[in-house]
Amino acid sequence: MLWETDEPGEALRQRFGFGDQDAVADWLTDVLAEEWGITVRDCPRLVISDQNAIAWVASDDRDYVVKWSRDRDRFPRLDASTRLLRDLAAHDLPVAAPAASTAGHVRVELEGPAGRLSIAVLPELPGSWLDVTDRDAVRAAGACLADLHRALRISDVDPALREGSPRSVRTRIEGWLSSQRHRAGNAAFSRLERLVEDAPPLEGGPQLVHRDYRAANILTRESTVVGILDFDDVTMDHRVNDLAQACVYLATRFTNWGPTEPATQRLLWQAYHAVSPLSASEQVWLEILVLWQGLQAFPNP
Repeated sequence: MLWETDEPGEALRQRFGFGDQDAVADWLTDVLAEEWGITVRDCPRLVISDQNAIAWVASDDRDYVVKWSRDRDRFPRLDASTRLLRDLAAHDLPVAAPAASTAGHVRVELEGPAGRLSIAVLPELPGSWLDVTDRDAVRAAGACLADLHRALRISDVDPALREGSPRSVRTRIEGWLSSQRHRAGNAAFSRLERLVEDAPPLEGGPQLVHRDYRAANILTRESTVVGILDFDDVTMDHRVNDLAQACVYLATRFTNWGPTEPATQRLLWQAYHAVSPLSASEQVWLEILVLWQGLQAFPNP
């Protein structure tokens, strides 16, 4: 299990209809041969996360990561985000370009043992999860996020990714503050109220952003970013909010959650700013959004 405490075998049976990992390996062997023309030699690892699963497979030519979901409501978004991943790879960003099926599709819908599944096959990227104590790697992550945002800004936005476009950041924060009146005596809460009240309008509109840019989704090698993972939750938002979220959550992985040190946050956004400068209003809002995201992620008792 990626982050849940459920028993893996039971989750595999109840959610996807597979008796065990060997049954998954047999199914993948047939699916990848028929739909992708890939010969599977081994399936050494399988991870379950909610209604999704990820399997690592070895083939004759290279190693792959196979991702599938049973959440049919999300199938259009998953298809759109996988096609976006293909387009980002064409911009030379460090992402895993999805393998096209023999019919030319980057996602395929098939019947699984317990229902319809949406499946994508990605090459496995070699690297290690970002170490936030490596200052050069953190700087590289900040610069890479800036490059990613620039590429996302000029990308065509599939209608499926426009669904649920957010309200303005000011409206969202003011709504959250109204729901948290029991924390009015908290110094950080009071500071956030003052900062929002005095803040200028945020320049620029929403664009596509990653939404989950953190150590668990960033692979590095020798302090260089070699892989950005998990574009399943890409969405429309202000880039500065995505940067703020990255600052707060950068040090988190799976079950190892904790605040990112302020010095590390500063390294990240300074490296971002050096590549893609923030406007004056964005710099004001970055401070606000980091505080807001931090209060939500790691609330005071």
